[in-house]
Amino acid sequence: MKKFHDKPNRYVGEIVLRVKDLNKSLDFYKNVMGFDILEVQEEKAILTADGLTPIVTLIYSEDIIKKISRKTGLYHFAILLPDRFQLGLFLKNLDENNYPITGGADHGVSEAIYLKDPDDNGIEVYSDFDSSDWRRRNEKIEMVTDPLDYMSLLAEIGDNKWTGMPKETKIGHIHLHVNDLAEAEQFYVKALGFDIIQKMGGSALFLSTGGYHHHIGLNTWNGVGADPLPENSAGMEYYTIKFPGEKSRNESIKNLKKLGYKVVEKGNNIFTEDPAGNSIKIVVD
Repeated sequence: MKKFHDKPNRYVGEIVLRVKDLNKSLDFYKNVMGFDILEVQEEKAILTADGLTPIVTLIYSEDIIKKISRKTGLYHFAILLPDRFQLGLFLKNLDENNYPITGGADHGVSEAIYLKDPDDNGIEVYSDFDSSDWRRRNEKIEMVTDPLDYMSLLAEIGDNKWTGMPKETKIGHIHLHVNDLAEAEQFYVKALGFDIIQKMGGSALFLSTGGYHHHIGLNTWNGVGADPLPENSAGMEYYTIKFPGEKSRNESIKNLKKLGYKVVEKGNNIFTEDPAGNSIKIVVD
């Protein structure tokens, strides 16, 4: 299968979440999601699948409030499993833990299970179909939302047991609430260099590099003109976009500055912010 989360593509590498109860969130991400702890401190925990690479980081402070609805920010982040067998095992784990799901879908390019963490952050766990089988029209990838065949997933795994996230696990994509789709398109396409893969009416947009079905999804389903979350609300602190080299990252930073977007250096780290207030750390793969 073609690699879409490696050089020379641009893709999401890590998400950092603000949480109200670090122990409760750790229990969820360890026992329900199956991540391992890479590092834990009094107000921070870093989670991994391979023992080396941060995937989800949880940060806590006493002033964090419950996540507020109808704001911009995270719609969901999507965990990509290496194959359908692992997705079936994950579904079995949810069932054995009596953990509720919010839905499931066959998107034509992937099969997905949806759930929420203790702070109401949306999570998608999915596996891709082989890219040679993705439906295409006019050089664009067609994604659909059909019912997920849960029984077929469970039948595939037999008596095998879930043993946690496989080491190949990664963030496959991120889907964000924005407040103006045209402004978001200019930011992610013109400044950061993503390609438009699919538009869903005037309310959603899917972007990628390297021909993937999407590395980033954008929608205005929380309302055009919606405000960002307060800085002390549970939710996304920032997410990371990996660039294939210094040259491509520097070109995008130059584009960001030229188009008037914020670029901030914090120590050795570089951050920007989309027009809806979603914070992004820009790194080199």
